[in-house]
Amino acid sequence: MAGVAATGERDPKSQIGLAAAISIGVGGMIGAGIFSILGVAAGVAGGGLPFSFAISGVVALFAAYSYVKLGVRYPSSGGAVTFMVSGYGDGLRAGSASVFMYFSYVIAIALYAQGFAGYAVTFWDIPAQFYAVGVVLLFTLINFVGGRMMGRTETIIVSIKITILVVFVAAAAIAMTDPSRLSPVHWAAPPEILFGAGILFVGYEGFGLIANASGSMRNVSKELPRAVYSAVAIVIVIYILVALGVVANLPLSQLDGLGDSALAVAAEPALGQAGFTLIAIAALLSTASAVNATLFGSANVVYQIATDGDLPKSFEKQWWGKDVEGLFITTGLVIVFILIFPLGPIAMMGSAAFLLVYAAVNFGHLRIRKETGAKAWIIAVSVLSCLSLFVVLSIYIIHNEPAAYIALVVTLVMSFVIEILYRKVRGRTFEQLLDTTAAAPR
Repeated sequence: MAGVAATGERDPKSQIGLAAAISIGVGGMIGAGIFSILGVAAGVAGGGLPFSFAISGVVALFAAYSYVKLGVRYPSSGGAVTFMVSGYGDGLRAGSASVFMYFSYVIAIALYAQGFAGYAVTFWDIPAQFYAVGVVLLFTLINFVGGRMMGRTETIIVSIKITILVVFVAAAAIAMTDPSRLSPVHWAAPPEILFGAGILFVGYEGFGLIANASGSMRNVSKELPRAVYSAVAIVIVIYILVALGVVANLPLSQLDGLGDSALAVAAEPALGQAGFTLIAIAALLSTASAVNATLFGSANVVYQIATDGDLPKSFEKQWWGKDVEGLFITTGLVIVFILIFPLGPIAMMGSAAFLLVYAAVNFGHLRIRKETGAKAWIIAVSVLSCLSLFVVLSIYIIHNEPAAYIALVVTLVMSFVIEILYRKVRGRTFEQLLDTTAAAPR
């Protein structure tokens, strides 16, 4: 495994510190979600947009609890793959859920890359696909160089991005063209606010990427909890403040339908054209860092799956002494999605998919909670909250984007089929991973 020597000791050159780990999570969360679907969520939740962000953030916090407890007990680059195998054992459930999660990451990366392209074309009139493919290849190269460079790059990008968003929040608070829009009388009905929370959940899914980096942390028992909780808390605060600024400075009727440019347009009342440009730059950095963070996490996931049983052995070859096969496979699949599939209609599928993944991780955690020392009631609340938000979001998608829901169901079914066929043909198991988790420090 990358960054882990045969003796089990971590290679110092591949270690990721606390700041870099937080940056991975923040970078994965503040990405295409807030910039691409903000207008859609505002059109659904109305003035209750900040409340929708808060609801989805609370759901993310409960889910993060299991990731922290499981990550400390089973540190590895596999993240949720390791957690599900530990919770469900070596069987169809863990394997198919892992394949489904991997496809979700691939779709997310392609979505982020297209979000980057959407803003890039406002600066230079070059075909959007050139930008989308280019940003994926760029961060593939950065990730190939090594975990430490990836962490440093992510830290720099996230710092700049947050600074720009803080400037927007401060300017929006000073301008505050119509504070009355924040009044509950302008909120949508409770079901619509919940719909908005479901749509916005994709903006929080990136915290799970920190667990994928746990195998490269210096002191996982201390750094993982701090990194996960800090990242989620930072993002919740930023999202709510941004939502307050958007609602108070731009008519909701104008926000609805603006798509990618919603946040940039919302900056104009407070900062003028310079505000639009500033937010557009933040969008470029956000989507780019989301590609970076998610590519790092999902590449580690596919590597864990490959080395432990779900992908052909040809994917396990080491090039130049680096475990990069998962990285290159992921990059190739992402580029295929970018070039062939229109991801706009299935953007909401990302939220629904990760809600299912987090529910599955938490349910598996219930079975082994004594191993992690976790509180059963917190895990149960997380399972129920994830599934409840999934049902709410499913209702909205079925009525408004049926093609997205069909794509979600097809992806889920394909994950089971792939797992069944591969186990039958190859006969490989998660035995190696089970041995690793059994030997993990308690």
